[in-house]
Amino acid sequence: MTSLVTDQPVRWLTPVQEATWRGLLRMEAQLGAHLSRQLTNDNGLSMQDYSVLVTLDEAPDGRLRLYELGQELGWEKSRVSHHTARMQTRGLVERRPCPSDKRGLFVAITGAGREALAAAAPAHVEHVRRAFVDRLSDGQITALSRITEAVLAGLAASDDDHDNAGER
Repeated sequence: MTSLVTDQPVRWLTPVQEATWRGLLRMEAQLGAHLSRQLTNDNGLSMQDYSVLVTLDEAPDGRLRLYELGQELGWEKSRVSHHTARMQTRGLVERRPCPSDKRGLFVAITGAGREALAAAAPAHVEHVRRAFVDRLSDGQITALSRITEAVLAGLAASDDDHDNAGER
């Protein structure tokens, strides 16, 4: 890449690295859009709705503090707040006060949320299997699992370093 002018040394990607990176971005976008369309068409849930419901369903007592839900989903506080408010109007989740912190809120999955998740999950998992899992060998799945773990661990360490830099 020579059209960019910079006075900083740049470790440009090799052609294979660049193709891999761009392919990953295209795959994520296309796979996400495909699965989101299927989920919406089949069950009227967005991928974000489904992610919230799964996360709450797997949580102890079916509830999490608002900030914990955001951490689990990798969402900013305002996004979690706005999205769960919209889900609350549809009866999928409810907000409950936190007895130990008067300013804190729990977000809890409702019976209707559990029903929506139970209705959506079998077809969604089948779509994930057909669009993603069945296209890869067991070795590729294992390699991808290791890759995602390594990248996520590196990002977490980088975030920790960034967070701790402000405390110095």
